[in-house]
Amino acid sequence: MLCAISGEAPQVPVASRKSGTVFEKRLIEAYIAENGKDPVTGEELSTEDLIDLQSSRVVRPRPPTLTSIPSLLSVFQNEWDALALETYTLRQQLAQTRQELSTALYQHDAAVRVIARLTRERDDARDALSKVTIGSGPSVTNGDRMHVDSQGLPENIAAKVDATQEKLSKTRRKRPVPENWVTAESIESFKPMYTSMALYPGGKSLALDSTGDLVLLGGGDGSAGIHSISQNKTVHALEGAHGQITDTLWWRTRAVLSTASGEVLIFEDGLEMARFESHAGSVTALALHPSGEILASVGVDNSYVLYDLTAGKAITQIYGNSGFTTAGFHPDGHLFAAGTSNGQIQIFDVKSGSVAATFDSSGPIRSISFSENGTWLATASQGQTNVAIWNLRTAAELRQLEIGSEIESIRWDYTGQFLAAAGPSGVTVQSYSKATKEWSEPLKSAVPAIAIEWGTHASSLVTISGGGTITVLGTGG
Repeated sequence: MLCAISGEAPQVPVASRKSGTVFEKRLIEAYIAENGKDPVTGEELSTEDLIDLQSSRVVRPRPPTLTSIPSLLSVFQNEWDALALETYTLRQQLAQTRQELSTALYQHDAAVRVIARLTRERDDARDALSKVTIGSGPSVTNGDRMHVDSQGLPENIAAKVDATQEKLSKTRRKRPVPENWVTAESIESFKPMYTSMALYPGGKSLALDSTGDLVLLGGGDGSAGIHSISQNKTVHALEGAHGQITDTLWWRTRAVLSTASGEVLIFEDGLEMARFESHAGSVTALALHPSGEILASVGVDNSYVLYDLTAGKAITQIYGNSGFTTAGFHPDGHLFAAGTSNGQIQIFDVKSGSVAATFDSSGPIRSISFSENGTWLATASQGQTNVAIWNLRTAAELRQLEIGSEIESIRWDYTGQFLAAAGPSGVTVQSYSKATKEWSEPLKSAVPAIAIEWGTHASSLVTISGGGTITVLGTGG
């Protein structure tokens, strides 16, 4: 019999009840006193679990002193026993450390494989997003499904953009103020003259048709409709949208809606005539080109899409570096502005899709509006109480207009004289005089609003509240 610790024949052999292994009694007792475990199996072990074994014993001599060879041999034996016990413990620790290292290396290898797989899946998803397929619903031409990318416009659409710019830019600076247009003195007397019941709570926008009577709006649950101010009733309920209505506009007599589920829908006489699902996420805003034949939508997927309304199909999709929050076409139609969630206003060339200019603001862009003078762009940022006026010619900020409360929506009038701003605390109008080159504030109303539009001849302001209530401000009774 040999001791499992020292590897020598034990003088006082004992066996463990847990492992059945033979040990030298003094060595195992010392090990138990220090660790309390069986050195072989690692189970809890006490001296009561040791079984004495019978063997022939050699009578030990009386304890020697260190002055003799036998005494030195006894000391060496004790030192050897301690060394054997320590060596055994170190071997156990080494084996445990090797096992832990092996496990850590295996986990590291598995983590590297998972990261590589996720990176590959991310890259595949980005590639698929850049080649997203657009499908349009029923339209006047049964619009085809197509793959869109960041290419320029088709030749016929580019020619239409050029023709529109040439036509409108020639007469812009010489265009007089229309007769019967509102004056600053008239705006000073604006007061609420019509208030509807709560129609579609939770919406974000409204659109007023060319007659100034029909209001297009939608709610947070996907419901939408056309409300007649003169008749004080909803004349058409628009069904089929999924998710919150995020923006609205009129294309001639047709209603256009965008939703948080990524849809752009076109209705005529209350019936759906086209549906586009171009964006991989919420569509945040819509804009109509001055030609009246090109529609733009922007979304949180960092892209804007242009649609040929005559053909009833998407024609190009341009990607930026951040999610878009609002948008608008330049009055001449050759530039397209989009506000982003990172506080930038990016000006794109409509034909090429390239970025012509970039303005930096203090927060996510809430609303933008081009002035009809062709050189000014007004922007409002989330949580801010001022409107920034940018000069497109110098690509610099021209002025900050302090409104005094948070702003949700801004709109220039047709002449570029008046800028309306709406927010939860009320509606204001800023007036610019070309003669004195000074700004004034002819109107400050406490009517809460999240969106605002000018009425016919700017003789009224139409607003919508977060609860879906339409309010008309004007001089009428």
